[in-house]
Amino acid sequence: MNRVYVCSCFGVTEKQVKAHADAGACTPRQIASACKAGTDCGGCVRRIQALLGRGACPQRELIDQGVPALVAEQDPVGLSALPEAA
Repeated sequence: MNRVYVCSCFGVTEKQVKAHADAGACTPRQIASACKAGTDCGGCVRRIQALLGRGACPQRELIDQGVPALVAEQDPVGLSALPEAA
């Protein structure tokens, strides 16, 4: 087996990080939530950032448009921006 480990603390490989990115993880924090990589010593965070790059990420695009990250995750169609009923 030829594995390239990104996070030796939790045994997370480059292939696993890329798979999580393909599944929608756009940030090192989202990768950490998915597989714990970057949550112990932190030595792999820069490598994770490099693997993620600055490619297309729907959540990042919403954030760049000024939609708060939590709203983007919990309310992807922007319903919270509608006025409340009286």
